[in-house]
Amino acid sequence: MNKQGSIFFGIIVGLFVFVIGVLFIPFLTEDIATTRTLLDCTNSSITGGTMITCLQIDLVTPYLIWFFVSVALGYISGGLR
Repeated sequence: MNKQGSIFFGIIVGLFVFVIGVLFIPFLTEDIATTRTLLDCTNSSITGGTMITCLQIDLVTPYLIWFFVSVALGYISGGLR
């Protein structure tokens, strides 16, 4: 494949991966909200282990966004070679 077609293919695949990732996130945010409710994360008198677990659960969504952006940029930059 020529360089122009390779760049176009990388951009299309990168955008596809990003869109699929963005569409997948709402399914996880429902489970994250349920888990936060069951762990009682809004309570100020929970144990330290539960606090750390609540913080880790809160970080799932930003990490997933960063993962899908990284994969999309990887496909795009792979098409630029």
